Amino acid sequence: MDIKRSGSRPSGVGAPDHFTGAVRSDPLFDVVEPARARGGLVTFEPGARTAWHSHPLGQVLIVTSGLGWVQRDGGPIEEIRPGDVVRFEPGERHWHGATATTAMSHIAITESLNGKTADWFEHVSEAQYRARL
Repeated sequence: MDIKRSGSRPSGVGAPDHFTGAVRSDPLFDVVEPARARGGLVTFEPGARTAWHSHPLGQVLIVTSGLGWVQRDGGPIEEIRPGDVVRFEPGERHWHGATATTAMSHIAITESLNGKTADWFEHVSEAQYRARL
């Protein structure tokens, strides 16, 4: 058994190459072989979002607070609220983040494949992001 006490691990900030706006990441659990899953609590301030990206084994988001948007490549922007669970298929290009006016937090669960959890692409443009408005 391993207990990670709340507040015992430092928060991180979203890397500018992968995020737009103010994003904080709080680690929840890391990959411990033979398991492949890792999880973190990610908080997006209003207007903040990920760049386009995909995951080799997919991703699950569990919205914990606020109001957010998600979009898969070629699909509409969808609104997400606390209690919603979003699953992205392996290799599915997508982005997620807060709405323009409300912060949003979610737990993100991904699996590692050969040490890799994500492939990152270009930033979501302002026009793409505001297409929901």
